[in-house]
Amino acid sequence: MTDELHVAAVDLGATSGRVMTAVIGPERLEMTEVARFPNGPVRAGDALHWDIEALRGHVMAGLRAALADDPSIASIGIDSWAVDYGLVADGELLGAPFHYRDERCAAGVEAVHATVSPAELYAATGLQHLPFNTVFQLAAEGSRLGEAERFLLIPDLFAWWLTGRAVAEQTNASTTALLDPRTGQWHDGLIERLGFERSLFAPLVAPGDEIGPLTPDTRAALATSADVRVTAVGSHDTASAVVAVPMTRPDAAYISCGTWGLVGLELEHPVMTDAAREANFTNEGGVDGTVRFLHNVTGLWLLSESIRAWEAKGGPVDLSTLLAHAARITEPVPVFDANDPRLAAPGDMPRRIAEVIAEGGDAVPSSRAAFARSIIESLAVAFAEAVRTAARLAERVVGVIHIVGGGALNALLCQLTADHARLPVLAGPVEATALGNVLVQARALGLGGSLADLRALVARTHPPQRYEPRL
Repeated sequence: MTDELHVAAVDLGATSGRVMTAVIGPERLEMTEVARFPNGPVRAGDALHWDIEALRGHVMAGLRAALADDPSIASIGIDSWAVDYGLVADGELLGAPFHYRDERCAAGVEAVHATVSPAELYAATGLQHLPFNTVFQLAAEGSRLGEAERFLLIPDLFAWWLTGRAVAEQTNASTTALLDPRTGQWHDGLIERLGFERSLFAPLVAPGDEIGPLTPDTRAALATSADVRVTAVGSHDTASAVVAVPMTRPDAAYISCGTWGLVGLELEHPVMTDAAREANFTNEGGVDGTVRFLHNVTGLWLLSESIRAWEAKGGPVDLSTLLAHAARITEPVPVFDANDPRLAAPGDMPRRIAEVIAEGGDAVPSSRAAFARSIIESLAVAFAEAVRTAARLAERVVGVIHIVGGGALNALLCQLTADHARLPVLAGPVEATALGNVLVQARALGLGGSLADLRALVARTHPPQRYEPRL
């Protein structure tokens, strides 16, 4: 292994983003948060978009501060949420990217399925049906798509701004429903059949590949003369998070829990059976050619949106106090379908959850603590069921569940997941996405080692907390 390395991570989530710096060595993995900033949908006319210029400004300010604090930074890696993209032509972005929760996606689903049936689409891409998958968004673009030279997924868009090079990183490209999971290449037959111009699709790069050095204009904007490069990482945030899951045994499942709960297994080959399609499991690309065989469960979005609604009606809600009260509840609370499509959009979440609960014949909790307990119990049930289904479909035995991301801080969620799965849960690290991002960069710079070696370093430097099932 080489000496200690210094890198920076741009980690963009659907509700917030941050810029982190890291120092990495054979027995050292330390991160510092340099900047954190809000992110979320903005409405322009009748459509939801991302405020991409504000996000770009925050990223540049964060990188400028990072390079000022640590001039020895050698590399920058970028990860973000999946499926969304910008259209570019003549060196310019053609308007703000749409938000994946925008209603236009429904028209795209109809247009794609008129040409390629759901079963055919799954057989080609192994991707679970989500109405906001990139393939559906592109089909809903209309004439604007004809003006574009490329579509660039969000991390690729930022890499293009920094380096001037347009590429498509494989793990995030695998979420588009336009990549063949067996070859790891764009599915040219599907692209042609759907009528998309092949030139829209940028050359693919793998995690660890160098995208390029910063352009002179970027170096000037970041006030640095350092020789800094942008390195491809697992640019889908879940792909980066899975790198940092401290899995030290082969029978582990993982849950990357934040706005979404991504529940699954790491496999060598995709599982593209009819049973997997009917269970709505996906085969997404992972680092080192692995497959993330997983199911999307609506995650802590349900709780954060509920808190936002409560605060709009009656002042601040302290999350830690709310969870403490929820943990003390001993009477049964209703369990509802956390994946009910009515709970996917922003808005009055408590009202919509109450409607789902009432339709199931249960009494709606009367206190906020009981309501929160109902949400967390429902998430834990959904997580446990997804783990069991993944194991059955992949013909694997699961003996332990790792929870990483923000959900690892939620002790009640971790304990209830262990209870309902009847398996031990290992919680942490919280910063798995950023850790996976910087580890892939460090390996590309000479740290060396396999995924198992990287995970062993995480386990030594960020030991998880264990929850034993009580049921």
